[in-house]
Amino acid sequence: MAADSLFLQSALFNFQSLLLVLLLLICTCTYVRGAAPGLVDRNREGFTGLFYKFARIGERLSPYVSLACIIMGVMMLTGN
Repeated sequence: MAADSLFLQSALFNFQSLLLVLLLLICTCTYVRGAAPGLVDRNREGFTGLFYKFARIGERLSPYVSLACIIMGVMMLTGN
């Protein structure tokens, strides 16, 4: 059995996967805030406040987030 098959990869230890999870979280929170603003806006503090902050990042930096999504999509399709 190979040594690297003993270790499990997660999004926390793989930088590309971590970026993918963050981008998907930002895009999802921004979409949910656009569809149902009361759902995200009422939770501005605590752990659920992270979803509000991700939605704000998606709204304010939308050109950069969309560019990052396009780049990540191309990277996933090419296998890098």
